Amino acid sequence: MTLMDDNLRLSDNERLTAMTTLASHFTQGRLDHEEFDDRSLAISRAKTRADMRPLFSDLPGQLEGALAEGAEAVAKQDEDEDIRELKEFRRSGRRVENLSGIIFGLTLVTFLVLTFVFHVSWAWLVWPSLIVTLPIPRLIHGFSDSDEKAYRELKEAEELSRKARLKRATERMKELEGE
Repeated sequence: MTLMDDNLRLSDNERLTAMTTLASHFTQGRLDHEEFDDRSLAISRAKTRADMRPLFSDLPGQLEGALAEGAEAVAKQDEDEDIRELKEFRRSGRRVENLSGIIFGLTLVTFLVLTFVFHVSWAWLVWPSLIVTLPIPRLIHGFSDSDEKAYRELKEAEELSRKARLKRATERMKELEGE
């Protein structure tokens, strides 16, 4: 890149691309929280490519890689298969969860209707039917005990991660408002 290119003003899209690339370096462990915060603030304030060049000088791909069109697409290609597998796992987990909830709900409604509408004394017999019906969604989706455990752990980890990100974003917004 020539010196003249470094003096060109940045677009919002270039800043966003650079910020995304920086976030990728952060999640890969190349930057700590403080470095990420400092550099992301500097990117948001950068006017020209020259302003951003030092922020990427010690990272793979440097500024050119951060601003390259499709840089995000290249990174995604490497992760596409894992992402597709994870999405399918989540989708199956949600389906199993939803179908199990529907089965339990129908069993409860059946019990209540038999007990309170038809006054059937043996209505409690619908509860043992859960032993037969609850495993059906797992069988349909090929969801094993270990898959169910992994799905629960994934949901818990995603929830904790989301809470941490929201907390960090709130803190960062407060910091930027104070400046």
